[in-house]
Amino acid sequence: MPINIQTKRRQLMTGVASATALAMLTPSQLLAQGAYPNRPLKMVVPWPPGQATDLAGRVVAQELSKFFGQSVVIDNKAGAGGTIGTDAVAKSTPDGYTILAASSGPVSISPLFGKTPYEPEKDLIPVAMVGISPYVLVTAIDFPAKDLREFVAVVKANPGKYSFASSGTGATAHLIAESFNASVGLKAVHVPYKGSIPALTDVISGQVAYCIETAASTMPFVRSGRLRAYGVSLEKGSAVTLGITPFASSTGIPGLAGFDLGAWLGIMVPTGTPSSVVERLSTAIEKIMPTPDVKQAFSNIAVDIDYRRADEYTRYLRFISTRFNDVIKTNNIKAE
Repeated sequence: MPINIQTKRRQLMTGVASATALAMLTPSQLLAQGAYPNRPLKMVVPWPPGQATDLAGRVVAQELSKFFGQSVVIDNKAGAGGTIGTDAVAKSTPDGYTILAASSGPVSISPLFGKTPYEPEKDLIPVAMVGISPYVLVTAIDFPAKDLREFVAVVKANPGKYSFASSGTGATAHLIAESFNASVGLKAVHVPYKGSIPALTDVISGQVAYCIETAASTMPFVRSGRLRAYGVSLEKGSAVTLGITPFASSTGIPGLAGFDLGAWLGIMVPTGTPSSVVERLSTAIEKIMPTPDVKQAFSNIAVDIDYRRADEYTRYLRFISTRFNDVIKTNNIKAE
């Protein structure tokens, strides 16, 4: 039986009204209509494929997909030191379906130089910290010091004679090295490179005396006998640098007690995301991080698992930003 014009008009108006009402709902109201998550999620990685944040993010995404029964799609938005992808998440709809594979560079360091279109504390909510990349102090094999105490003594006795490399001015490696130097009173010349491998190559050849770089980049050279390791930057040590003493545990070296710096990795969402969603994500991450598969996957990329729930993660972010800000101001560092 044909539908008359009035009936069609009522159906059309009802559909328009429903769509309009749906568009006006807040994220919380939308979520109330169905359990979260009830569709695929997107994890934005603000780095290219193969970088540490990308590799760790893919591990977390895969496990979250299993936990939720929903796919978690990786979206690499690289560029500008991670700030492009981070900004994209900060400006995304706060409904829990766009999450950030966050890292120290674009969240804890770049904003200190005033070069980001977002303010991390204002625009992003910490969900959970998942890991940390330890940094290792290395020199060429023939450097005249058998341990960290002798290394400090040699460099300290010759202010301005020795140089140290980093993967770039204002990079995490640079700031950690400057913090270490200041802690033990070293005066050395900074030589920035475009990446850790060129920096390590010149350390191996003796063109530069030392550097403090990620375990992922240094440990293959240490294990092959091409670099000598003197200490690791994390206070509690590192599962991926077994046998290397933490700076903080080195005896007879004033200034290193409590030294604890690394490149963190975590999950964040845009401000405005409902607290129920943040809690759901946090709970899921807490359950997946201790699993054997995740532990092995993180070990394979030389990242230590360091799970911290949202409140602990927030406190850590404030600590690390304050520490790096002090280093930047004290050394008058200008980003490249």
